[in-house]
Amino acid sequence: MISRTTIDNVFETARVEEVIGDFVQLKKSGSNFKGLSPFSDERTPSFMVSPVKQIWKDFSSGKGGNVVAFLMEHEHFTYPEAIKYLANKYGIEIEETEQTNEQKEQANERESLYLVSEFAKEYFHTTLLKTEEGKAIGLSYFKERGFTEETVEKFQLGYSPDSWDAFTSHAIKKGYKLEFLEKTGLTIVKEEKQFDRFKGRVMFPIRSMSGRTLGFGGRILRNDKKAAKYLNSPESDIYHKSKVLYGIYHAKQSIAKEDNCYLVEGYTDVIQFHQSGIKNVVSSSGTALTSEQIRLINRLSKNITVLFDGDAAGLRASLRGVDLILEQGMNVKICTFPEGEDPDSFAKNNSLEELTLYLEENAQDFINFKASLLAAEAKNDPIKKAETIRDMVVSIAKIPDVIKQEVYLKECSRIMDISEEVLFNTLAQILQKDKRDASKKQPSKPMEVVPQEKEVVAKVNVQFELERKIIELLLLYGSIEEEFEDLILEANEEGAIQLKPEKITSKVFEKIYLDLQDDEIEFANEEFKEIYYQIITKLNQEQHLQIDSFVNSLSPEHANVVTHILMEEEKYILHDWERNEIYVKEKKYSIAQVVSETILNFRRELLAQKIEELSQEVKEEEKTSEKENSLQDIVDYISLKKVLSEKLRRVL
Repeated sequence: MISRTTIDNVFETARVEEVIGDFVQLKKSGSNFKGLSPFSDERTPSFMVSPVKQIWKDFSSGKGGNVVAFLMEHEHFTYPEAIKYLANKYGIEIEETEQTNEQKEQANERESLYLVSEFAKEYFHTTLLKTEEGKAIGLSYFKERGFTEETVEKFQLGYSPDSWDAFTSHAIKKGYKLEFLEKTGLTIVKEEKQFDRFKGRVMFPIRSMSGRTLGFGGRILRNDKKAAKYLNSPESDIYHKSKVLYGIYHAKQSIAKEDNCYLVEGYTDVIQFHQSGIKNVVSSSGTALTSEQIRLINRLSKNITVLFDGDAAGLRASLRGVDLILEQGMNVKICTFPEGEDPDSFAKNNSLEELTLYLEENAQDFINFKASLLAAEAKNDPIKKAETIRDMVVSIAKIPDVIKQEVYLKECSRIMDISEEVLFNTLAQILQKDKRDASKKQPSKPMEVVPQEKEVVAKVNVQFELERKIIELLLLYGSIEEEFEDLILEANEEGAIQLKPEKITSKVFEKIYLDLQDDEIEFANEEFKEIYYQIITKLNQEQHLQIDSFVNSLSPEHANVVTHILMEEEKYILHDWERNEIYVKEKKYSIAQVVSETILNFRRELLAQKIEELSQEVKEEEKTSEKENSLQDIVDYISLKKVLSEKLRRVL
């Protein structure tokens, strides 16, 4: 278990905007930061971070909380893992007690897969550096590739012994279960035999954006026509190759800083570029580029530069990945290397200045690149030229931004010497066809006449909204002292009941607590009730509520509720409604006025519920005497409700 001291130290040190900035590209928006949601596919930012309150809110998915909640949601960390990650990031020493065997057994399956993968990474790395076989075969190979000791260490490169079960036997001796060795794909189990999947290969650990080991890529070094040159971990609960990019852990900050991401094909391309000094580079790890991988980059930058080998045989096929990038609304450039060169060899044989200059001078906008590539194939064949132009328009049709579409069509018109009108007509045809194809994919249903019904409007739960408002007032203004005007009922000289104003000075939380106590009002929503008493207790003890430390002290569920309440008004800033001439009504009332109004409305709502409840009882009661009593109660409650309405009118 991690000590309370360590947890408190982590919360005091960690900055939510810095941690989330490692995973999402954040831009300043007033006193907050905003960015694209990392939990949904979107093109308009709905994700907001508050440095003042040290919380975040994702309006597209409804998720929110503190810095630990983000890591638990985004990286699927357990609470202790999130604390350890933050402690490591900020150089905080972790104090913890030894876990018992029972606690280890209680770790869930997913966590067991992570632990096995982490152990394997350390085993392969140690084997590479400390064993004769590892140094003679694996380390020699990496040195031939030009990798330095620092690079080998940074990427945790490793070696798996050329033995059937060297790793598996060692892992089982260390207490790791065969079940999880098999589920991660590190061990292959057949009948009663088990053997290492990656035997005799140099190892490339594949890590998540936060640095967790998800799987491995292994390259065989001996000539074996039956064995694949590169072998990846199979899909598992923690490794989905379509959602992972090799090198993203080391590249994320540089991608955000440079506002560009270089996309290459292989592991060694990434490593060689990184060693050369260009760190904003990732690889799709030998798989075809997927939408999920592109969205991973999209969180950090809108710009991708795809790097192709000079003699890439399937260059035209590779361009399909470019269309996927365009579909995501991103800007894409393409750069190819001289014939016989790839990103790895070119970076190895050139200085950082030469490499940087080459990329700057040779990176072409996708439309120019595609035009030059396809035009070279078409040459003087008019049929092929027509196909080339149509191919380019198909790519432009993938772009969701209509302004960009028009710009690219005009550029295509200029390059290919064809009228803009023809291109715009072709684009319209392609878009119409795509629309028809999409509708055909929807299962068709027989047409039926449905009688028109009145639209049912969802009824607002008034009590829920009022309880929520009380929590908001306590969070934002609980410790503030205000002058309240209480309206006291008393008889005048003629004996008539009237409302007499009486001014009192009180803290907001004391006013709310005492008023609710006087009326013996209880919250109906259990979450709100628990949070209400936690806030009151905190304010009673300390007379002040530090929002960030209070949120950090809550359970993840309650922290999410509190975050949603605190960040509700930020959505107006997020969408910049005023720019669209939509003006949000500002709070013009004093805090005291809003508090009094909320409490009076709360009392009125509870009275309305009581009147409704008694009205139902009257309908069900059979005895006349019982009906009379209930009717008298209703009359009394209605009178009281009128008095409250008068009080509320006076407050407003």
